[in-house]
Amino acid sequence: MGGLRSATSIGLTLASAVALAACGSASSAGSSGSAVTGSITVFAGSSLTEAFTTLGHQFEAAHPGVKVTFSFAASSALATQIDAGAPADVFASASATNMQQVVSAGGATSPTSFVKNVMEIAVPPANPGRVTSLADLAKPSVKVALCQPQVPCGSTAEKVFANAGIAVTPVTQEPDVKSVLGKVTLGEVDAGVVYVTDVRAAGASVKGIDIPAAVNASTTYPIATLSKSANPSTAAAFVAYVLSADGQAVLSGDGFQKP
Repeated sequence: MGGLRSATSIGLTLASAVALAACGSASSAGSSGSAVTGSITVFAGSSLTEAFTTLGHQFEAAHPGVKVTFSFAASSALATQIDAGAPADVFASASATNMQQVVSAGGATSPTSFVKNVMEIAVPPANPGRVTSLADLAKPSVKVALCQPQVPCGSTAEKVFANAGIAVTPVTQEPDVKSVLGKVTLGEVDAGVVYVTDVRAAGASVKGIDIPAAVNASTTYPIATLSKSANPSTAAAFVAYVLSADGQAVLSGDGFQKP
């Protein structure tokens, strides 16, 4: 649909629109005469919840009257929903594999990688399992929560364990990264393997334990407008904003890294 090439071309005008909005300007024009109006639905991996909620508010502020609705879930589940015909305008996946699933089914074209994320161990603040390193997760006495293996945070955690040469048997496998984090914050497990960004977002409700860079693993996040979008011009404008300097500043502030 000409998607990401046109999305890139409007990046500078979008960045300018955001700056003008901050100064009280009412400007809300897109590029090439395409109006940025109406509403869009964005499907995004659950690890993007905090950053994309902020980006949505900023995008709406730059374009008065525009409404951005988010559906956050595991990228694998979202890809399946898109392939089944769920109405959406933008897909931001926590895995290139799940994005490729949508592209192969004709649901999107030309996705662009916009950030990457690495893993971190989260434990309750009191650290009842006395977890101090990655190797501790292999102890039978330590109750560990992981994402399900088909979910990006689950498959990426498995790469970490393979790199470290350890076997971890979880007591629970959750449908998305926020569910893993919830098990940790409620004290139902001794540790969970989540993204660095999720530990940061959780604040004082968890304690983060770094995974050595030599064995850590990352996942890259692609974004694309969807082929069946009912509002392709505004969808492309939102993608361009995510890729813009303003959008990237929000993402890096939440702990995401450049792809």
